[in-house]
Amino acid sequence: MTTERARFLPTEQGTQAPNAGRVLALLFAANTFNFYDRAVPAIVAEPIKLEFGLSDLQIGVLAAAFTVVYAVCGLPLGRLADHRSRARIMGWGIVAWSLLTAASGAAWNYVSLLLMRVGVGVGEASYAPAANSTIADLYPAGKRARAFGLFQLGLPVGLVLAYFSVGAIAEAFGTWRAPFVLAAIPGLLIAAGFFLVREPRRGASEPASRTAAAAASTSTPPTPVDRPFRRVLAVPTMWFLIIAGIGANLASYSVNTFTVPLFQRYFGASLTGAAVLTGVVVGVTGLVGLLVGGWVSDRAARRSTGARVLVGAVATLVSVPLTWFALSVGPEATGTFVVLFGAGWLLQYLYYTSAYPAVADVVGPRLRSTATAVFFAAFYLLGGAVGPVIAGALSDAFAADALATGASPAEAAANGLRQALAVIVPLSMAIASVGLFLAARSVRRDNERMTAAAG
Repeated sequence: MTTERARFLPTEQGTQAPNAGRVLALLFAANTFNFYDRAVPAIVAEPIKLEFGLSDLQIGVLAAAFTVVYAVCGLPLGRLADHRSRARIMGWGIVAWSLLTAASGAAWNYVSLLLMRVGVGVGEASYAPAANSTIADLYPAGKRARAFGLFQLGLPVGLVLAYFSVGAIAEAFGTWRAPFVLAAIPGLLIAAGFFLVREPRRGASEPASRTAAAAASTSTPPTPVDRPFRRVLAVPTMWFLIIAGIGANLASYSVNTFTVPLFQRYFGASLTGAAVLTGVVVGVTGLVGLLVGGWVSDRAARRSTGARVLVGAVATLVSVPLTWFALSVGPEATGTFVVLFGAGWLLQYLYYTSAYPAVADVVGPRLRSTATAVFFAAFYLLGGAVGPVIAGALSDAFAADALATGASPAEAAANGLRQALAVIVPLSMAIASVGLFLAARSVRRDNERMTAAAG
C-alpha cells in the first residue's frame, strides 16, 4: 500500500465524531432552507418584473446584490468561525436570514426588495464557512466527500422543494409575496437546534492532532493564526479551486435565476409548470449527482488525492456539450431540453463533491473556515454575482436585436434569454473544468505540505 493511499484510509487518518450523523443532519436541514430561501425570488421573477416594471438586467442585479454581500460578509464571519463557537454563529445567522426573507414579502418597490435581499445575504454569509469547517472536523479525509455530498444535497433538495412549492403557493394566495413569508417558518425552527448542538473539536478528525485536539478541549482557546488570508492564498491548489468555483457559479447562478423565466417565455409553460420543470432539471438531478458523486469521489480518493478532483474535472467537461445542445433546441422540444440539460446539470454537481473536500485536503484545521470564506468570496464575487448580471444584460441585448429585425416583444424576450444562457452556461462550465484539471495536478503536493506542517 502506498503512502498516498494510506493517508486517506479512515482507520489511519483520524476518527469520526460520535455525534457526526446528528450534526450533519442538522447542517443538511439548514442548508436545505438556505437554498430554498435563495430560490424564491428567481421563481417569482416574472410577476415581480411585471409589478415593478423591471428589465432582465435588474432581475440579474437583484440576484447579484445578494451574492456580493454574501461573499464580502463571509470573510470576517469565516475568520470569526475559526476562533468562536461555530454553532452559535450559524444559529444566529439562520435567525437573521429567515426574518429578512419574511420581510422581503413586504417590499413596496424594487429598491426595498433589493435591500431586503442584501440583508438575507448578510445572514446567510455566516453559515457556509462555519458549516464546512464543522464537517471537516466531524469526518476523516476518506469519508469527507460523502459527508460534503450529503451536506450539499441541501442545495438540490432546497431547490426541489422551492420549485415544487413556491409557484403553487404564489398562485394559491394570488401574490408572489406569500412564499417569502412562509419560507421563514422552518428556518426559525432549525435555528433553535444550533443552540443545543455540541460541535466537534477543531482538528479532531486529523491523525496528527488527536492529542492536541483532546488537550484543546480543556485548555484556553488557541491563539489565532497570524496572516490567515495570506497563508490560505499561498496554497496553489486554492487558486485553481477558485478558478473552478468562478466558472461553476457563473453557470449555476445564471441558471438558477433565469430557468423558470426561460420555461415560461420560450417553452410557454405556466408559472407552476415552469417551476416544476426547473425543479426536475436543476434539483432532482442534484439528488442523483451529489449522492453518486460523493460515492465516486471517495472511491477515487482511495487511489490518490488528485483522483477525486479529476472526477469532477471530467464530469464538468462532459457537461459543456450537453448544456449547449439543450439550449439550441426549438421551443417545441421541451422534453429534449429537459433530458439534455438535466444530464449536463447532473454532471456539474460533481464539482461540489470534488472541490469542497479538496479545501480540507490542502488547508489545516485552524484555517478551514477562513479558507472556505476566501474560496466562497472569490467565486461568489467573480462568478455568482457576475453571472446573473451578464445573463440579464445579454438577454436584453439579444432581445433588442430581435425586436429590430421584426420579432414580437414576446418572441424577442424568449429568444434573447435562450441565447444569453446558451453563451454563458457552456462557457462557464468549461472554465470550471479547466480549474479542476489544474487543481488535480497540485492537490497531492499541497496535501503533503499540510500533513508535514501538522506533524
